[in-house]
Amino acid sequence: MNQRARIVMSDDEITAFIAESRKLQLGTINPDGTPHMVTMFYGLTGGKISFWTYGKAQKTRNIERDARVSCLIEAGEEYSDLRGVLVYGVARRIDDSAGILDVGMNVARRMAGMPEAEELLTEYVTYTGRKRVAFVVEPTRVISWDHRKLATQV
Repeated sequence: MNQRARIVMSDDEITAFIAESRKLQLGTINPDGTPHMVTMFYGLTGGKISFWTYGKAQKTRNIERDARVSCLIEAGEEYSDLRGVLVYGVARRIDDSAGILDVGMNVARRMAGMPEAEELLTEYVTYTGRKRVAFVVEPTRVISWDHRKLATQV
């Protein structure tokens, strides 16, 4: 078995890793073809990565022109502890206020580390949501690695 095959996460491990993490590096494509990378808090909508941002943000303009994105979620400091999931996909825009509020609440709960803080977060999300749009990432390819598996395999 090659080294790459030894460190791949199972579907359940990928799902758990994405669910337990809070931030990702979002890659979009600038007008000149260069990557535009930003760190984003994210939520889950129907089990898929979702995020919100201002309607006039560079990432929004990039996605409107080319909806292909990459989402990198990583953990670990030492080589032997590195884990990650890279999701390639297409960002589907959500414009309706209820959908934006839903994504915003999912993101805010995770961002604040308060999954049950509805009352505290609703006012903030409703207020800031007026100028925001939301996106759900429809995955087209998923790559994963967990270097901790190297220590348990001979």
